[in-house]
Amino acid sequence: RRQRALLWAVLLAAWEAAWGQLRYSVPEEMPKGSFVGDVAKDLGLQLTELRDRGVRIWTEGRTQYFALHGKTGHLVTAERIDREQLCERVQQCVLRCELIVEGQMKVYEIEVEITDINDNAPSFREAETELRMSETTAPGSRFPLPDAHDPDSGRNSLQSYELSGDEHFSLAVQAGPGGDQRPELVLAKALDREEAAFHELVLRASDGGDPARTGTARIRVTVLDANDNAPVFSQAEYTVRVPEDVPVGSTLVTVMATDADDGLNGHVKYSLKKITEKASKIFHLDSETGAITLLRSLDFEEGDSYELEVQARDEGQLFDTAKVAITVTDINDNAPVISVRSALSEISEDAPSGTVVALLHVQDRDSGANGEVRCSLDGDVPFRLQSSHGSYYSVVTARELDREQVSEYNVTVRAADGGSPALQSSAVLALRVLDVNDNAPVKSGYEARVAENLPAGSQVLVVVATDADAGSNGRVSYSFGNVPDSVKALFAIDSESGEIMTSGPLDFEEKSKYIFSLEATDGGGLTDHCEVQIDILDENDNAPEI
Repeated sequence: RRQRALLWAVLLAAWEAAWGQLRYSVPEEMPKGSFVGDVAKDLGLQLTELRDRGVRIWTEGRTQYFALHGKTGHLVTAERIDREQLCERVQQCVLRCELIVEGQMKVYEIEVEITDINDNAPSFREAETELRMSETTAPGSRFPLPDAHDPDSGRNSLQSYELSGDEHFSLAVQAGPGGDQRPELVLAKALDREEAAFHELVLRASDGGDPARTGTARIRVTVLDANDNAPVFSQAEYTVRVPEDVPVGSTLVTVMATDADDGLNGHVKYSLKKITEKASKIFHLDSETGAITLLRSLDFEEGDSYELEVQARDEGQLFDTAKVAITVTDINDNAPVISVRSALSEISEDAPSGTVVALLHVQDRDSGANGEVRCSLDGDVPFRLQSSHGSYYSVVTARELDREQVSEYNVTVRAADGGSPALQSSAVLALRVLDVNDNAPVKSGYEARVAENLPAGSQVLVVVATDADAGSNGRVSYSFGNVPDSVKALFAIDSESGEIMTSGPLDFEEKSKYIFSLEATDGGGLTDHCEVQIDILDENDNAPEI
């Protein structure tokens, strides 16, 4: 059975690697540099490929929790990871990162589950709690006790409560709506203030670790004279929806409880019975009016709903509780973010259509239509966008490039969301087009007229050929074509400048016209030809003969 489970694990890792996703797990609080997984082995990459193909780990956010060990191909921790800090109130803590192979323009998603260790003991927000009870309180009455909090998960989290100290009281534990345990103090025996005005109790909370961790709170019960009416909220649950841009200081909702008693016994004060540490920094409850106001700005992207439990107590410590549900609605306050994960700076002009020149990641933190992003390219450029994977886009060539027409491109990628008005952002990709030898030298025919008897080395004319290519591909050299030796004996050509000079004596009476072919060749071996005609002018160099 163990071998079969191992085989399934290997097949699962191979299947996930083939589809670009890897999954590992590592306990929290491991030291920096701890082994997470053998990425090179799971992806079938050689160690030389990790160095030659520009493989790197990318994690969204400021903190990089993982790194790739270049020598071993192992994924290791880059920081000490505290599961409770990263995944508060989340049962399964998963961190995600991406392995980018720039040489292959590939992205592999990596999920790492952070498993819990029992590194936190249950704790109470207050070490001591005072309860005030009327001596007429009926046996069997229940009073809420402070909850203990243990940020660990599973068996390592809070498991049980124990009460010790007095025969007048016992402990009951109720299950909350979310399955949490809520301790209650149960009056087991009638109180007599004249017999005992105070009762000292100890509430102990234990987790399920091995060994178990515990935390305690002292409960002091003060016995009062009669108060036989408890406060009653106007409704069991208050629900409110607010936009995330509501001003700081605004009153979101006001809870109200009434008490039929007179005087101090009917005076109600409000408190937050159950609230997360995050919510306690955002909301404030006025203990006298019951108004819940905003302490700092809301952010839909950080939290879209909050649940508070409000308690109303009178002076005799009788109470009622109500639930407050606050829903935060999204507004379009985040522009799309374009991240260039990989890009070419230059491309050959003979690159085939569909060549990938850049890999982009586009994200908008808003939700709904506000977070729906549309991408486009500005201007008439020979490139197009294509969806690659999830929020990734590839910029690819849409047609063949011609360096002789356009040698550089500044491609503007624009992303706009679906908000009203829409927010947008852009990124510019600079791309230089490299030359290939796809143009031959060009020149036309030439004619020249020179006098006979010119000395050797005299210039006859200069030919010029142009080549649209760059660098060595555009460098032109000149030579004679297929011409007889008699022409080469009378004329010479400079291979670099194209200058044609006399190399022997010209005689009009011997020949008055020369026509021959010249050849221009570029650095890539492409050639062009032209025809040169040289007319010899007669001079009076012969005396009459009788």
